[in-house]
This record gives sequence, C-alpha cells and structure tokens, in this order.
Amino acid sequence: MISKALKAKLRTESLAARDAIGGESRIEKSMAIADAGGGLIDFLPGEEVSGFFPIRSEVDVRPLMQRLKERGAKLSVPVVLDKQTIVFRETARGRPAGQHRLRHVRPRRGCPRRRSRRDAGCRSRLFDRAGHRIGYGAGYYDRAISRLHDKGRRPRLIGVAFDCQEVDIIPAEDHDVAVDAILTESGLRLIAKENS
Repeated sequence: MISKALKAKLRTESLAARDAIGGESRIEKSMAIADAGGGLIDFLPGEEVSGFFPIRSEVDVRPLMQRLKERGAKLSVPVVLDKQTIVFRETARGRPAGQHRLRHVRPRRGCPRRRSRRDAGCRSRLFDRAGHRIGYGAGYYDRAISRLHDKGRRPRLIGVAFDCQEVDIIPAEDHDVAVDAILTESGLRLIAKENS
C-alpha cells in the first residue's frame, strides 16, 4: 500500500516550489512551454487536443492551445460533472463560458462533448521521469482515461508542468495512468515505456 502521507508530502513540496515562481517568471515559463510544444506536438488538422484552464499557480497552457489551434487542432477542456467524473467539451471563440467551483472558466454543459481525443494535456502537481504524475488527488484524469481505454481509445497523454515540479520517483499505484510525454519550459520529453 502506497503511503497517502508520502503523496501528500510530495504534493505540498511541489506546490510550494510552483507557488514560489513569480508572476512575470510564470508568464515567461508558460510562453517557453508554448514555444517548446507548439510545433512539436504531432496531430492531424481537425484532430482534438484537450488542454485545461490554469488554476492557482499552474502553467498557463492557453498560449500553447492557441498555437495548436492555429495549426488546425480542435480544442477541448475538462469539465467536472460530479465528484467522480470529468468530460471533455469543445472550447471555441463565441461559445458561452461558465464558472467552475474551483474558480476557473470552462465551457457550459451545453457545449458539445468531445468523443475522441488524440492528445490530452494532463494537469500535474508533480511528475517524474517515468511519466508518473500526481494531480490534485481526486483521480478525475485517471478515471476519465480509464473510461477511454475501456472504449478502445488511446489518447496520447502529455503532462504539462514547470521544471521545478519534477521529483526523482513518484510512488505509482495500479490505477495511476502514466503520461506518454512531459512538456516543460525545457522542452518536450518523450517517456520510454516498458514493454512497448
């Protein structure tokens, strides 16, 4: 059994490191992430790429999402439906926006639900070189990705975070879904998967 206390400690330390990044530096690092990933994330025009709206001191992936949109991506973001479920909904200029309880803007429930994703950006509190990540602890992404896998869909998962959120090893549990790549201000790193 993996210690919940250890995961909580790692989350606290990573959040402190992320919060220590000043506002101007956070903008510069977010733009560097957009520069690093904007041309390297591979998809065909019209394919869906899911990002997320930043909360607290997270990476602002909106500049990256804009660059991918300019290359022809259809964009979506996660929407919390209940305590167990997120779905991905299309986001586009002119679509109505609502307010989520975590205080980040997201599309209203009336926006189209996206059914297949090629790439999904996963919000991460911290990550390791093996592609393991720890989010906010609610398991939304792990459950959503497992549901996609159950339907035969295999989106490419890219963790997006700042370099300071990297740790040596994250204790992974059976239900934890590792990402295929990590995108930080230092660039896009592909994760070598065992048995692949």
